[in-house]
Amino acid sequence: MIALLIAGAFALFFTLFMTPVFIRVFNRIGWGQFIRDDGPQTHHAKKGTPTMGGIVFILGACLGYVVGHLVADEPMTRVGVLVLGLMVGLGIVGFVDDFLKTRKQRSLGLGGWAKIAGQVIVGTVFAVLALTAPDENDLTAAGYGPDHPNGFTVFLSAVREIEWLNLAIFGTAGMVIVFVLWTNIIVVSASNGVNVADGLDGLASGASIFAISAYIFIGFWQFNQACGGVNLLPENVENCYVVRDPLDLAVAAAAIAGSLIGFLWWNTSPAQIFMGDTGSLGLGGALAALAILSRTELLLVLIGGLFLIVTGSVIVQRAYFKITRGKRIFLMSPLHHHFELKGWAEVTVVVRFWLIAGLFVASGVGLFYLEWISG
Repeated sequence: MIALLIAGAFALFFTLFMTPVFIRVFNRIGWGQFIRDDGPQTHHAKKGTPTMGGIVFILGACLGYVVGHLVADEPMTRVGVLVLGLMVGLGIVGFVDDFLKTRKQRSLGLGGWAKIAGQVIVGTVFAVLALTAPDENDLTAAGYGPDHPNGFTVFLSAVREIEWLNLAIFGTAGMVIVFVLWTNIIVVSASNGVNVADGLDGLASGASIFAISAYIFIGFWQFNQACGGVNLLPENVENCYVVRDPLDLAVAAAAIAGSLIGFLWWNTSPAQIFMGDTGSLGLGGALAALAILSRTELLLVLIGGLFLIVTGSVIVQRAYFKITRGKRIFLMSPLHHHFELKGWAEVTVVVRFWLIAGLFVASGVGLFYLEWISG
């Protein structure tokens, strides 16, 4: 518990007080935002605002996680490192994209397929590492190890493992392949979802604080109700959670959420720094890792509901445009730009979308708890 509090607090204060330093450095080396000509006219005033701010909160989260464990004198775990590792890995993919944009001064950095290829490479490494190195209870980060009584096993999960979606039916090789594919679907979807939502000052960072914070609660609850845990009551034995190091998942989530809160102070309208693809892809990776390692993968549909809606608006707009040969449902996609063009102030759109994000997260956490009490 001490590690969780220290990790969140250190990360928050790091980004709160160090972001101005990074803003000055980014301004000096010319890492300014490029604005699309076809975007809302109000956005043209943002041209040149420092971008790649994801570097700040990714660094803050990693330092917060390490400092939290050092102060609490607790060892870092594989699951915590995997969460931060996926965030850093996708942050690097986003950094390459951002760097190419600032260097070429155009809105296209990495090509679409090149970006997805980078996400898949990072996601595959994450999936393989999640399947290896079982702990003393023969739990890997993703399931049971080879020496467990149940054998080497991975389940697809909603709020917890779905028994009839036991991937062991595919055999060892098939199970690994299916899990890697499943992981990449979640990683690519989550990272691109946050990326699409990153279009207004503070929108993605604020919504991500809600979503990441949900996993502080989920990880802490799973720790208290873990199978074989000291806090598990005898009457709850049959409803316990089989998750590896859930408390450290909560620590990693606290470090990321705290880092984002400090960053949001400078990222809120009018933003003095943007997170860029460095931050949005990294945050999507963190969400994906937390969902996979806490065995709540399908629950991410609710917890990240805002990102799903915003991304869905782009898909619907493009599909409708092609089917009708030029007609549009929205004035502009993603959805937040539609409301801007309807005359809503940017701050109004952001705050209302935050409220929607909060309601989705509350629904997701409520469903998580409802499954527990009804189990």
